[in-house]
Order: sequence, then C-alpha cells, then structure tokens
Amino acid sequence: MTDAVRERYDRFARDEAPGRSALYERWAAGVAGDAEVQAVLARIPETHRQPPLVFAVTRMLGVKLDGFDQWREFLLTHADEVVAECAARRVQTNEPLRLAPLLPVLSEIAGPIALLEIGASAGLCLYPDRYSYRFLDAAGHLQAALDPADGASAVILTSQVRGRMPVMRLPQIVWRAGIDLDPLDAREERDRAWLQALVWPGETGRQERIVAALDIVAADPPLLVAGDAGDEVAALAASAPAEATLVITTPGVLVHIPRQARQALIAQLQQLPARWITIDAPALHDAWNPAVDADDWPGFVVALDGQVRGAADPLGRWWEWRAAFGARRA
Repeated sequence: MTDAVRERYDRFARDEAPGRSALYERWAAGVAGDAEVQAVLARIPETHRQPPLVFAVTRMLGVKLDGFDQWREFLLTHADEVVAECAARRVQTNEPLRLAPLLPVLSEIAGPIALLEIGASAGLCLYPDRYSYRFLDAAGHLQAALDPADGASAVILTSQVRGRMPVMRLPQIVWRAGIDLDPLDAREERDRAWLQALVWPGETGRQERIVAALDIVAADPPLLVAGDAGDEVAALAASAPAEATLVITTPGVLVHIPRQARQALIAQLQQLPARWITIDAPALHDAWNPAVDADDWPGFVVALDGQVRGAADPLGRWWEWRAAFGARRA
C-alpha cells in the first residue's frame, strides 16, 4: 500500500505541482522519499489521500507553510487527527472565478433566473450577479468591466479573453440552491478555514477572493441540500419559483462522479425543464454538440444544453468564445 502512496506523490511532485506551487512540489517529493510518512498516509482511504486534500487538511489543522521537515514533524505528531480528518473531508474547490467563462452563457438566458448548482460546496458560484468582472486581452489591457447595480463588488473576477468578446450582462438571480455530498456553510469558521486551506500556496490573490466571496454568501446564504445529485436534483428543481427560468450548473463537478452515475445524471438533466450550463474536460463525456476532439481542444469545454459555447481554463483564468465552433467544423 505504501508503494501506491509513493507513486502518487512522486507523480504529483513531478507532473502536477510544478509551476503552480513550489511548496507543494517540495512536500510531495519529500513524501515520495519517506517510508515513515508513507505508512501514515496509507492509513487514509485511497480516495481521500490525494496530495491536495492531505496538504489542505494539515494546513487547516495548523501546519506552517515551511519546508518538508517541518511538515513531516507535524504529520507524525498529529497522525491520528490527520488520518481521521482526511477520511471525513473531500476536495471541494469552490472557485468563483469559474463564473467568468460562464457569464457569456448566462447572458443568453432570459431572466429572472433560478440558479441551481450541483457540487455547490459553500455556494460561491451561485452569486454571479453579486461579483464584479474585469476582462483583459492577451496583453493585459482592459476590454470590458461589469459591476453589480449597486457598485463594484468586494469580489473582482479578472479573466483573460482570447479572441472576440460576446455581449455580456449580469444575470437577474431570484433563487439560489445547491446540492453537495457535504455542503459547507460560509458562516462557519471551520468550513471557511477548509476552503482557504484548499488554495495552493503560491496562487496569488485566490485566497483573498474566496474570503471576500464567503462574506457575500454568509450575508445571504443559499439553500444547500446534502445528498447525491442523482437523488436530489429533480425534487430541488421542482421547488424553484415557476416564474423564473431554471438554470442548472455543473462547473467542474462531473469529473468527480463515477462514469455510470455521471451518464445517468446528464440524461436526467437533459430531461428536466431547465437550461444546463457546464464546464468540463473535453473527454469527460459525449454530450457535446458538435462533438469535440479532446486532443485538439484547448482547456475545458463550456456548453449550454450540450451546445458548445467556448473553451476555458478549468478555474476560469482565461476563456475563448466559440459559439460559431459548429459552423466552422461543418
């Protein structure tokens, strides 16, 4: 079992952390070379011992952002607590910047909108109307700015736009709800600490953005339901106000659902009286129209009801509008 831990952390240090977090790269390389640490991590269920989750748990429990030796000492001293917390936690990346590439799609939909997110975590992506947006070109020049009606938000989502920019507006959201296996509460300090711990060291500005978004959500919490999306989405969708257009979003969550259940959920979403917006890896499913060549597609796919609308960075740092994609391929 320790061999699997060593291989997973070696791969993370070699292929995943470089360029994103130098500290996590050092910690993972240290784990890959330390049999005693591997033995502790092998006690964690396999689906809960991935490096970002383990590192986030140790940070939430109080480890300092220091070298591997210091991290190792903390882990060995608090091994039982780390193992228990990892078994109970899951990666719940709640990045509001993902709304930047979703905004042009939301702009196509007539309001008022009832917004329902699957994999909502703390619900930070349920407030596209409460955030400010700054869209930049490749040179960093401002191309467009949008603010809520009452002025600039404490959360400013800055994203690079590649190519032409579609017409955009802030949506009118009148109802917000989400489903998550383990919803987080923006008002609870431990849940807030967990979301901040999930930010990798070195990701400039991201923690500040999440804290500001948590404050907005805490002041006006959404309806969050605990459970499996396949079991809960139909009933929750039926409770949305009838006078609003129901929009269901699955931003980056489908990859965490096993393939058979994922296909069943997509089929269920396609049957509901709702619009469906998603941002997913191109090879994740075959619901795209037109079909997408995963080997030739930059980033993730953004789609409305399966219709391809754009390409985007998985966390929303850049996006490219491709609404004419199908016409170009025809």
